[in-house]
Amino acid sequence: MRRFIEQHTFWSIVILLFAVILLWLIFAVWPQWLIEILGRKKTFVNTLLNGLTLGGLYFLVASGFTLIFGLMRNVNLAHGSMYLLGAYIGYEVADTTGSWFLGLAIAFVVVALSGMLMQTLVFRRMEGDDIRQTLVTIAISIIVADLMLAIWTGATYQFTPPDWLFGAAQLPVVSTIRSSGDAVYIKYPIYRLAVFFVAVAVGAALWLFLNRTKVGMMIRAGVNDRDMLSASGVNVQLVFVLVFGIGAGLAGFAGVVGGTALSISPGEDVRYLLASLIVVIVGGLGSVPGAAIGALLIGLAEQFGLAYFPTYGVVVTFLIMVIVLAVRPQGLMGGSWSRQ
Repeated sequence: MRRFIEQHTFWSIVILLFAVILLWLIFAVWPQWLIEILGRKKTFVNTLLNGLTLGGLYFLVASGFTLIFGLMRNVNLAHGSMYLLGAYIGYEVADTTGSWFLGLAIAFVVVALSGMLMQTLVFRRMEGDDIRQTLVTIAISIIVADLMLAIWTGATYQFTPPDWLFGAAQLPVVSTIRSSGDAVYIKYPIYRLAVFFVAVAVGAALWLFLNRTKVGMMIRAGVNDRDMLSASGVNVQLVFVLVFGIGAGLAGFAGVVGGTALSISPGEDVRYLLASLIVVIVGGLGSVPGAAIGALLIGLAEQFGLAYFPTYGVVVTFLIMVIVLAVRPQGLMGGSWSRQ
C-alpha cells in the first residue's frame, strides 16, 4: 500500500511538472536560446494545437472502434470503410440540401443502420471466432472500398462547414513581441478547435452512457458474463446490436467531421482504421478514457514528428505502440473490463 502511494505521488509530481512546463511554453514569451532550440514559438503552438485536434478526430473514429472491438470483442476491420462511407454520404446530403448538420445526422443514421445489419448478419454467426471475423470484415472492406470508388471515383471532395465555423480565432497566446512593443497573438482555425471540443463532448457522453446508465451496465455485464445477463431476462443480442450501431454511427459521424477538417478521398479508410487500431492498443481495450489518451498521444506524436523530424515522423507513432506493448501489454487504461 505504501509503495502504491509513493508511486502515485511520484507520477502526480511528474505530470504536474510537465503541465507547468507546457503552460510556460504556451503562454510565456520565449527567450532567444529557446527559439534557437525549438524554432519559432508559433510553429510549436500550432503543432501542439494540430496534434490536439488530430487526436480529437482520431478519438471520434476510435471511440466507435473501442465499443465494437475493445468492448464487444468483435474484430471489425471494415470500420475504416464505415468512416469513409459516412463521409461520402454526408457530403452528398450536405451538397444536395445545403445543410452541413443534416449531412452529419444522415451519415450517423445510415452508417449506424449498416452496422446493425452487419452485426446481425455477420458477427452474430461468428461469435468468438476472431479469425473468421477478421477475414470476412477485410473482404467486406475491400468490396465497400471498390463500390465507393466506382460511385464517387478517385476525386477528392471537400465539405463546406457552416459560416460561423469559418475563419480563425485569436488565441490569448503571444507569438512574439514587435520592436514597437506590441504583442502578436496566434490565430487558429475555428473549425479545428470545434473538432477538439466535439471530441471532448462525445467522450464525456460515452463515458456517462457506459458507466451511469442502465444500458451501459447491461453492456458491461454482457461482455463479462453473457449467459448470466441473458438468464436475468435481458435481450443480449438486442443490446449488442445497439452498441454496434452506435459504434458504426460514430465512424460515420467522424467521417463528416474529418472530411470537413481535411478532405475525402480513397485510402482514408485504411488510414483511419490503422489509427483506430493503434489508439485502442495504446489506450487499452474497452476503455473510453484510454482511447482518449491514446488518441491524444498518437495525434501529438504524428504532428510533432512531421514538424520537427519529418523523415522519421511516422516511426514515432509505432514506437509509442511498441513501448506500451512492452511495458503494459493491456494498454495504458486497459484491463478493467476485459474478460478473464
